[in-house]
Amino acid sequence: MTAPFISAAARFELDVPSPTDGSTRARTGRLTLAHGVVETPQFMPVGTNATVKALAPQDLRDAGASIILSNTYHLYLRPGHERVARLGGLHRFMDWDRPILTDSGGFQVVSLGDLRVVDEDGVTFRSHLDGSVHRFTPQHATAVQEALGSDVAVAFDQPVFPTSELAVVTDATERTHRWAERSLDAHTRSDQAMFGIIQGGLDPDLRDRSARFISGMPFDGLCIGGLAGDETPEQRDATLDLVIAALADDARPRYLMGLGSPADLLEAVHRGVDLFDSVLPARVARNGQLWVPGGRLNIRNQRFLDDPEPVQRDCPCLLCQRFSRAYLAHLFRARELLAYRLATCHNLTFTLDFMARIRASIGAGTFPADMSALRSRAGRVIGGKVAEKSA
Repeated sequence: MTAPFISAAARFELDVPSPTDGSTRARTGRLTLAHGVVETPQFMPVGTNATVKALAPQDLRDAGASIILSNTYHLYLRPGHERVARLGGLHRFMDWDRPILTDSGGFQVVSLGDLRVVDEDGVTFRSHLDGSVHRFTPQHATAVQEALGSDVAVAFDQPVFPTSELAVVTDATERTHRWAERSLDAHTRSDQAMFGIIQGGLDPDLRDRSARFISGMPFDGLCIGGLAGDETPEQRDATLDLVIAALADDARPRYLMGLGSPADLLEAVHRGVDLFDSVLPARVARNGQLWVPGGRLNIRNQRFLDDPEPVQRDCPCLLCQRFSRAYLAHLFRARELLAYRLATCHNLTFTLDFMARIRASIGAGTFPADMSALRSRAGRVIGGKVAEKSA
């Protein structure tokens, strides 16, 4: 039995380790943080601006969320981390009493601003809100997250697209390693865990080297970054297999950043990942795309205007328990804000329920045999898109 990982700010213990027969690397565990326990594998809804778009905290609780992600970059720019601290911290500010993970802000810093100047000390960037110039360093990104008071902070990194030229990926990965050391040195809150980020793009040697470097540092958890970008699913799977093999005996939780479709989540769990986040379930919901067993519904299609059925009969969400497809179709056409709330409630409920089904299967010892049925429930992926259901 794998011994639990224990630090001042986090405890991670495996309930069901990966089987020794090699049929899967899937496992279940319990991550204990300052504001509660997270059963893994688990999906984190994204509350970029201290809110999951269109939802109240109770909506998230009803959907089954046990931990959410908020964004360091966005909260630094607006309303400001010092203001959040003065108002009692992020949990009080957004009325969320369960764990929160804040990302490092690195992805947004290098992807959103018009001006991006990366040097050894940090990144100078221009705000996407008003064009003002700002600077993030590992020390500053850590200080912002400490002021926000999240349960988990993430070390500042320099992400690049997975398929970038090898020289670009190598330079960013080595800088990420140096920034990881500086992030750890700057971190002072004993009640806040800190995760480090493994980079390395798609190059096997570089990715393996990064996994071993970051896992050799005293982080409370290990993020797998630089994926869920422009790589193919096959490239992602191969990279995950390599990273998880390098981390095989590591007792800490593994967090794949930015992955959100049910089919992708299932394959990553199969390869041994514990935590995920993505805006995808909420974003596609606001476009009228509803996850259902076997694929998705596009509620904007004409055929749903007179459909009295719920989106999904066995779903416990607010939408499915009280409203019809026809009503939701009407709300979208009328551009009523309730449409976004109901659709988002459904997609997050479906995603979190799917993760619960995965955990139950792993716990029962039947996960390898259940993979076919779980893949069917997740929906087929065609050309990067989930297959649309006809009814």
